[in-house]
Amino acid sequence: MKIAIYDIESTGAITEWSSIIEIGGVLIDENFKEIDRFNLRGRIPEGEIPQAKALLVNGTTIEQLTKSNLSNYMLLDQVEKIFKKWSPACFMGYSNINFDCEMVRKSFFRNLRYPYITNASPNKRHDALNIVRAAHGVDPNILKTELNEKGNVSMKLESLSRLQGFDVSGAHQAQFDAVNTYKILKLIKEKVKPDLWSQILRTCSKADTETIFKKEQMITLVEYYYGRNKFHLCAPLHPKFCIHPVYKWGQAVDLKIDPVPLLNMSINELKVEMKKSPKFLRTIRSNKAPVILDAKESMKFEPYNSMSIDLLKKRADLIRSNEKFSQNILTALREIAEEKEQSKSQEDVYAEESIYSGNFTSSKDVLLFSTWHSTPWKDRLKLLDKFDDERMRSFGKKIIYQEAPDVLPKDIFNSVKRGIAKRILSEKKERWWTVNMCFSEIDTLRDQYDNENDTETLKTLESIDSYVETVRQKYENA
Repeated sequence: MKIAIYDIESTGAITEWSSIIEIGGVLIDENFKEIDRFNLRGRIPEGEIPQAKALLVNGTTIEQLTKSNLSNYMLLDQVEKIFKKWSPACFMGYSNINFDCEMVRKSFFRNLRYPYITNASPNKRHDALNIVRAAHGVDPNILKTELNEKGNVSMKLESLSRLQGFDVSGAHQAQFDAVNTYKILKLIKEKVKPDLWSQILRTCSKADTETIFKKEQMITLVEYYYGRNKFHLCAPLHPKFCIHPVYKWGQAVDLKIDPVPLLNMSINELKVEMKKSPKFLRTIRSNKAPVILDAKESMKFEPYNSMSIDLLKKRADLIRSNEKFSQNILTALREIAEEKEQSKSQEDVYAEESIYSGNFTSSKDVLLFSTWHSTPWKDRLKLLDKFDDERMRSFGKKIIYQEAPDVLPKDIFNSVKRGIAKRILSEKKERWWTVNMCFSEIDTLRDQYDNENDTETLKTLESIDSYVETVRQKYENA
């Protein structure tokens, strides 16, 4: 399967409320030969306030932010076309599942495009950071590394790229980072044993991952926390009862724990036991490209390397064959999830935040997307009435306001503008970035860089300050 490696730069770190301003990628075949590449830069959407720190990190100037040839809407249109052209492929980036992929999903969601383009069949997805961590865990000499300030091996892309001798002068530029990710992965593929590479890549889809833990008696689950790889030898629960009833993630028991005392516990006793350390239950995040290796890999590490294979197999058999125990585990997990849901904040969920918490957009509405995008701007407002999902109608009006404001009736134009003003001029600490929050952030950064006598960065901060002030003035009388 082809591999599509991509990277994004954005206006901020809050995926529901930030926008993609640069995206680049490289497409490679199964033999790691380059097939295609792209890089796109777009403008910040009308009425959005950027996070100053994000712009400093990715080196985006106000001119780039406001004068690119592509609007955010046009950029996403191009991305959708490229990703469709590259399909079928396994889409991945460096630490992409928790950020880049979320940015693509939520940007598509807000722009009336199918959000799950990178992982819906026939496409799959993985995370290059997971691959790098797993490969390093198996063989620490596979890549040259350095220690970070906490004394742990640095897994940052810039650090790894520099130490392998790759150019890092363009770090935090989208296509540049995508290409360096490609180089790192190619190096790993060339150095690891072929069976290890195929093992790492076999969790590119939720269905593939579930097949593994439903069939295999013992697995090695590789996790990364506190700056280190952890290899867990696990036995998945009974094949019929091994998936979390709410979150739909796989469940397995760590074989360093004697399961016998657990088997006859009540549901309440299991809930208490789950809170204890070390954890006996491991979660396999099936839709987030977990790394699952052969059982033999974890047997090289403590404490499994000092345990007999017969004991480990016996424990695995006890867990896999006990339907009642597995059912009790799932019941306990359901009750814990329900208790957590009841204790959640009762704050309003805005449409932009509802991609997971709200209803999935209907198939009927999804089929309307391409028609809506190909319709002349003057007719798109009327076409919004055909959408069942109120969120899509609201998003559509905002897109028209940003792209073709002249076609909107005055009352709708003013309503959208007032909605933007109410958000960005709020004096509260909001979940999105407001004018006041940006000014406060700039003041803090200004103090820092003034102490460092960094005149260039101070000039950049002044330009961001001036831009945000211009936006404030535009919307203060909305």
